[in-house]
Amino acid sequence: VQLQASGGGLVQAGGRLRLSCTASGGTLSSYTTGWFRQGPSNRREFVAGISWNGTYYVDSVKGRFTMSRDNAKNSVFLQMDTLKSEDTGVYYCAASRGSRVGNPSGYEFWGQGTLVTVSS
Repeated sequence: VQLQASGGGLVQAGGRLRLSCTASGGTLSSYTTGWFRQGPSNRREFVAGISWNGTYYVDSVKGRFTMSRDNAKNSVFLQMDTLKSEDTGVYYCAASRGSRVGNPSGYEFWGQGTLVTVSS
């Protein structure tokens, strides 16, 4: 499956962005899907994920970010509200045949990143 992420940009702190990830060559609802971000530390951090048994978020984004899926569009989305400067980074969507959402090494398919910059 190929993944195409979009929606990044420059926004002021407190603002909002919506990231999209559209799949081709496979049915995204058949996969565990996740959003990860890579900031100045260069470490790829789990942000949110959807598996067969629920939707999960890293603690730092709970209450601010919402991940959703539209099966008709073969897409997942990440609505990011009340953005903070520490949310800055390159955001990647990924898909896995497994069921664990948090570990990036468990994902076989990755989209290209989309840059989110939050100015303070």
